[in-house]
Amino acid sequence: MQTMNPTSGQLERSLSQQIQALYREHLGHKPGKVTCQLFDEKLAIIIENSITQPEQLLAEDGQAELVKQLREGIDDAIQPQLKALIEQILSVQVIDFLADATLETGRTGIIVILSSTPPVRNPESIPKLKTSRVA
Repeated sequence: MQTMNPTSGQLERSLSQQIQALYREHLGHKPGKVTCQLFDEKLAIIIENSITQPEQLLAEDGQAELVKQLREGIDDAIQPQLKALIEQILSVQVIDFLADATLETGRTGIIVILSSTPPVRNPESIPKLKTSRVA
């Protein structure tokens, strides 16, 4: 029996849920809303309320530079798990991974470059998908 590919929306929802679970499991922190959006061979991820309580406490104590260093370390440590999760759910390889967090808003933004567009049942729903190459 042949299984059908998931829709792009199903992949994006699954990624959002699994990223929240990853943060909860590895950081003991439940971020707010996680938004994932596919754009052809790219994936954009926005994580609301991604700054942990200890980071917030240090920032409020005027130690923003220490918090930036701590955030870089956290991002570096969790990046391999995020990459593996993305590759597993999307069934494509991660080529590049760019992430940054903002203390002022508490958001983390991630841009992922993929080896190809993930196989989905509804490719027409992916924004910026190259349906034909124009010279």
